[in-house]
Amino acid sequence: MSIVAWTDQMPNNWEVRPLRSVVEYVVSNVDKKLYVDEIPVRLCNYTDVYNNEFITMAVNFMQATASEAEITKFGVTVNDVIITKDSESPDDIGVPALVRETACKLVCGYHLALLRPLEQKIDGSFLFRCLQAKPIRLQLELAANGITRFGIPKTDIGAMRLPIPPLVQQHAIVNYLDREMSRLDALVAAKERVLKLLAEKRRALITRAVVRGLDPCVPLRDSGIPWLGEIPEKWKTERVAWLFFERDQRGEPDLPLLEVSIKAGVVVREFSEERIESTAADFNTYKIVRQGEVVFNKMRMWQGAVGVAPQDGLVSPDYVVVAPNRDMLPNYAGLLFRIDRFSAECARRSHGIVWDRMRLYWGSFRDIDVPVPPAEAQREIVEYVIMATAKLDELTMATESTIELLKERRTALISAAVTGLIGVESAA
Repeated sequence: MSIVAWTDQMPNNWEVRPLRSVVEYVVSNVDKKLYVDEIPVRLCNYTDVYNNEFITMAVNFMQATASEAEITKFGVTVNDVIITKDSESPDDIGVPALVRETACKLVCGYHLALLRPLEQKIDGSFLFRCLQAKPIRLQLELAANGITRFGIPKTDIGAMRLPIPPLVQQHAIVNYLDREMSRLDALVAAKERVLKLLAEKRRALITRAVVRGLDPCVPLRDSGIPWLGEIPEKWKTERVAWLFFERDQRGEPDLPLLEVSIKAGVVVREFSEERIESTAADFNTYKIVRQGEVVFNKMRMWQGAVGVAPQDGLVSPDYVVVAPNRDMLPNYAGLLFRIDRFSAECARRSHGIVWDRMRLYWGSFRDIDVPVPPAEAQREIVEYVIMATAKLDELTMATESTIELLKERRTALISAAVTGLIGVESAA
């Protein structure tokens, strides 16, 4: 449905009005700073609105300060709608949240606009659903201006056109959508629980295979390595330094660019056609990695940002490239290095002051003791994991596809209901 089409398909007793005729609205300038000469307040900020459809007291509002005039002007009340006014992408302009609960001195923060419906003209819940409808919110996206950060002028917020059915019809539409959204959200939540269970099963399957092998009856022994625990009694343990050596080779700028993904390991980097990519001007500075070598991101190794190169390529100078020396197959190492307990050991050996900026250097990585199954056992483990996870991945993809369809249904239903494309019976 286009920005124009919905106005042509509305029922005859509906109107189209500019937002400013049915809503009082202000653009907030209350920032996150604390000033000693101002009044302590709870601040409803950008992420509170962007991440929540409904503002309730369950939201963990940050503490800030505001003047008496700002509290009066930007104080939040039930049935207000708050929208994002600025964003790094036009798609995120006008994202709404409906205020269902409030408290004394809860104030709307910076980068947001506070919309207060005029009760005799538009219901707050109906306004909220209108702003969720893509054909309607598209007006705000198109009015947004900027290059690297986008914002919408206050006048354009007031000028956006809204469908205005009679109030009794607004209430009927809201009740219908609340019921349908509850049903669809419950289905999505159930599917997301399935995804979580599949992911847990996948992690457990891989961990079991790489640290215990495939024979559930094999005798075990204590490895003597705290993070590892028991392993099959015929397996060895070695320091990483005996199995791999660091390699830092450069000077082949025409090779394809690879990157390390926490989710997928080492993959060929895909460049976006929709935005300017930030890359080094001189690829001679990038490290060469050969097919079968292991690459990890020093800053994200504790999150599992490691994998085996699927082909020759280039990686960031800040990555570590290690080549297999002896005894350990790269694909087995790629599985071992991505299990949770190994990531936790990497975190313990990482260095830094801020947790999310911790770095694992080769000098620390090389000192980690790891299990070394016989070569044939390593090959069998890799083959088994590939086969077993393929089935789980197929189920995961099917579940993700179902979730996407449910979300598309949700979006389409909201748009159709608030524009009158589907009829909703009002209560007698």
